[in-house]
Amino acid sequence: MLNYIIRRTLYNIPVFLAIILVVMAALRVNDPVSAQLGKNAGPEQIQLLTEEMGLDKPFYMQYGIFLRDLALIWKPIEELEEGEVAGDWARKETRSWDQGMAVSKMIGSAIPPSMAITIPTLVMSALISICVGLVSAFNRGKSIDRTLMFIAVIGMSISVLVYIILGQYFGAFVPGQKISGWPFQVTVDASAGESVFFFFNPMNWVAFCMLPVMINVIVSLGYDTRFYRAVMVEESAKDYIRTARAKGASTGRVMFVHMLKNAMIPIITRIMISLPFIITGSILVEVYFGIPGMGRTLISAINAKDFPVIQTFTALFTALFIASNILTDVLYAMVDPRVRLS
Repeated sequence: MLNYIIRRTLYNIPVFLAIILVVMAALRVNDPVSAQLGKNAGPEQIQLLTEEMGLDKPFYMQYGIFLRDLALIWKPIEELEEGEVAGDWARKETRSWDQGMAVSKMIGSAIPPSMAITIPTLVMSALISICVGLVSAFNRGKSIDRTLMFIAVIGMSISVLVYIILGQYFGAFVPGQKISGWPFQVTVDASAGESVFFFFNPMNWVAFCMLPVMINVIVSLGYDTRFYRAVMVEESAKDYIRTARAKGASTGRVMFVHMLKNAMIPIITRIMISLPFIITGSILVEVYFGIPGMGRTLISAINAKDFPVIQTFTALFTALFIASNILTDVLYAMVDPRVRLS
């Protein structure tokens, strides 16, 4: 299995590098210098800022510099010494053009807020939708099945923006809660008493994260329930289910032992598709609820044409998706002996 993981990782390195290359090339269609300085900037100002941003160098050099800096992103910029391989360019390339902050610190401060929303959403939506899918498939064609599927179709037919607006009004505005943002700027500054783990406090999580999580769960339930129901219906028609029923196995045992166990591969596929979003966050929810997570940070960087932030986030997202694909294949082999990593 270790050899398989190493082999798949090596195979995906060209994919990783190609995605970064395409994103960097696409970003440079726009001119961030003009966006920073405005229309009335003089030639000297434009040239000076272009040099500071590193855009005066050929594209292949910018690409190589970014890859080098990406390998050194784990090391704080302040610890880089004069004459090291990274040099002054690392100080410029790894800092946000818009905020002047190290990109590694921006990522470190944005991941926990996103995880406070996405982890409960993933767990709750998976558990609820799997259970509802089992019940619906086991009672296929009956009134409870039709009712659950009707609710699921209604839920997935309504835009997430409608849920956000209704949630903000009935869940925050009417009760008088604050929905415009956080009580302070979330940064890793222990001396000021601030921490990115502020919202992991149960009371703070209920006040600031529970409503966005509920909206995300409601939105995802419709799609997930219909998917899991289709999987369970297919499993319920197989011979081993009829054999278990003929042997007198209880309904609960048939549903949660036999059927659920043999449906794990599509369930794993569905969950692993959503796994990278634990880190990347939910863009709409973070923007509308003022949550300083990865999605909101990325949108702000795109609006500001902040290339270092966009490129680093793209590299992180790509690595997460590649890792989730490899982990999916490994889990296939663990839950199903018929699958071989060859």
